[in-house]
Amino acid sequence: MATIGYARVSTREGHQVFDRQVDALRAVGCERVYDDRGSGASADRPGLRACLDYLRSGDVLVVLDLDRLGRRAGELIRLVDELEGRGVGFRALNAGFDTTTPAGRAFLQIQAAFAEMERSLIRQRINEGITAARARGRKGGRPRVMTPEKLRYAQHLMADRSRSIPAICRELGDLPASTLYHYLHADGSLRAPGRALLGTDEGAESRNPSDAEAAPARSRGDPSPPERPRAHALG
Repeated sequence: MATIGYARVSTREGHQVFDRQVDALRAVGCERVYDDRGSGASADRPGLRACLDYLRSGDVLVVLDLDRLGRRAGELIRLVDELEGRGVGFRALNAGFDTTTPAGRAFLQIQAAFAEMERSLIRQRINEGITAARARGRKGGRPRVMTPEKLRYAQHLMADRSRSIPAICRELGDLPASTLYHYLHADGSLRAPGRALLGTDEGAESRNPSDAEAAPARSRGDPSPPERPRAHALG
């Protein structure tokens, strides 16, 4: 059985804070003291990883304050619970927290019960919010980029052959050209998704041969929408 210490100082704390922790841990008989320099919320704590790897069943991990081990309550409970499962005790000197005693183990169980209750309440609130939104006709997920009103306006704009596709996309609120062509052919007729959005059977799914000239394929490296040919005056 070994008593192992762990100390942590944030980037804003100086050597005095670190030395105070180490002195307190040595005073209670810690044979080794692992340490980290950085925020307790950081996932990258090599000192803590090495400390947890070193601990064996029957050992006791000691910190000066609970926040030295972690800032989030859920993370603390998870770590202490993992140590308990490995047969490793845990003490926080300034908090009077000691899982090697019956009172400390009971406190750990109460904390775990509260954490589970909090998770259940969060899930319940999320489910209630989803149910209430569906009852009002709203669906989850990202909002639809194309709306029936915007699609009809796009058809109106594409009927003007003097307008370029980039100009039409800007007029539609910087709509991506790929989204525009998902719902409409180059001549403004509806594709299947466009007909489904408007609830109409207008148009044909097959593309007219002239569409290939009106909307050339975009290259993968070209971020700009394809240009539509402009109308030329007859001389």
